[in-house]
Amino acid sequence: MSDTKASDKNYDGFTAEERDAMKERAKELKASARRGSRAAKADTEGEVLAKIAEMPEEDRVLGERIHAIVKDCAPDLTPKLWYGMPAYARDGKVVCFFQSAQKFKARYATLGFNDQARLDEGTMWPTAFALTRLTPADEELIAALVKKAAG
Repeated sequence: MSDTKASDKNYDGFTAEERDAMKERAKELKASARRGSRAAKADTEGEVLAKIAEMPEEDRVLGERIHAIVKDCAPDLTPKLWYGMPAYARDGKVVCFFQSAQKFKARYATLGFNDQARLDEGTMWPTAFALTRLTPADEELIAALVKKAAG
């Protein structure tokens, strides 16, 4: 008799989308290694804008607005790709990122903040926000969060 549980038989490992994201991350790391000391001069913003341009219209509109808000509110953050997603980093470490709904076949796009973000408040705080559209009030909130995250 096998020790394998019935629920283990349904586990297939990573989804196709997760495997694609890991492949994209491997490409990003290789490209960064090839750049070497030229990394600071590389057109990583162009890569981010190209990735946003590939998104379906609904996500593209959100991605373009998030990019503009981050660039305006936190110009010291460097745009870069992270697992194939637009991300914004301080000293090479991702502070925040935009994940299109299409990326993992989700119901909504996501604006996420990594532990490098300085959003700590009390013993619990949000690190990701679902986005379906952006109102002026949403954009103000995002701007405030990005400013705080960038420190």
